[in-house]
Amino acid sequence: MSGRKKIYEALLEGARDGLKDQALYAYVVDHCAKASSKKIVRASLLALSDPDLKDASILEAIYALAIKHRLDPVEANDAHVEEEDKPVKKGKK
Repeated sequence: MSGRKKIYEALLEGARDGLKDQALYAYVVDHCAKASSKKIVRASLLALSDPDLKDASILEAIYALAIKHRLDPVEANDAHVEEEDKPVKKGKK
C-alpha cells in the first residue's frame, strides 16, 4: 500500500471513530510514521474528492484538519523533500 493511501485510510478510520482536530492528526501520525502535515493535507484532499464518502461528520472533520494544517507554517517533520516532489533534473542538450 502506498504511503498516501495508508495515510488516507488512517485519516478515514480516525474520523469514523469520531476523532477531530489535534486528536485526528495525532491518530494519523501514530499509525503512519512518515505522515507529515503536507502528506495529511494531500490525503485529506483525496478524501474530500472521494465520491463514495458521504458522511457529513467525517467530511467536516477531514475538511477542518486539512484547512488547519494547510494554513500552518511548515513544521520540522515537513522539512524533507518527498521523493515524488523532487524536481526532475534535465540534462544539457
